[in-house]
Amino acid sequence: MKHLLIIGARGWGREVYNFIPECIGYLTDFDVKGFLDDNVDVLQDFPGYPPVVDSVENYIPDVDDVFVCALGDAHWKKHYTDIVLSKGGEFVSLIHKTAIIQRNTQLGKGCIVCDNVGISCDIKLGDFITFQSYAIVGHDCRVGDYCHLGCRSFMGGFSELGDISSIQTNSIILPHIKVGKGCTVGAGSVVIKKVKDGDTVFGNPAKKLDF
Repeated sequence: MKHLLIIGARGWGREVYNFIPECIGYLTDFDVKGFLDDNVDVLQDFPGYPPVVDSVENYIPDVDDVFVCALGDAHWKKHYTDIVLSKGGEFVSLIHKTAIIQRNTQLGKGCIVCDNVGISCDIKLGDFITFQSYAIVGHDCRVGDYCHLGCRSFMGGFSELGDISSIQTNSIILPHIKVGKGCTVGAGSVVIKKVKDGDTVFGNPAKKLDF
């Protein structure tokens, strides 16, 4: 039996903990050891959760530990997973029992697949991707490492999402459209043309935002 540590004990970390009992492998392949967070008191007003064991920076993985990163920001997710990987930590994927993953599609390591997610066939998926509830990924898509797909987001067939990019709640990427690396697609947006690396877009149709 492996012992799972959840990186991040804030809002998203608590959500992940709450759906873990409905994930494939819970209590047969792994149980939950606790959280890693730099604030050991972050859960003091939230009864019923396992403890914050340590910070990511200070924790030394035990031989039977496995990890998942429950941070919503793609850049911070990469930052903290890199710390654990540098210590030899092993990441696993959490897959809710209601999720559908079709033929010739395999998850990378450290992914989180929430309830009612639909991942179609013949898709190339990277590592450390988060698929929130009801996210849909069409056939032949490409999703890079450390990406975040918000609730009810949609990627049409043959569309692409580059590394460390996020598409927020109810956003749509139309078929064959490429979103580059380090991009953010704002909530409710419809992407109808290519998004360049590092751009943030918002609206219907989605347009670049300058800050």
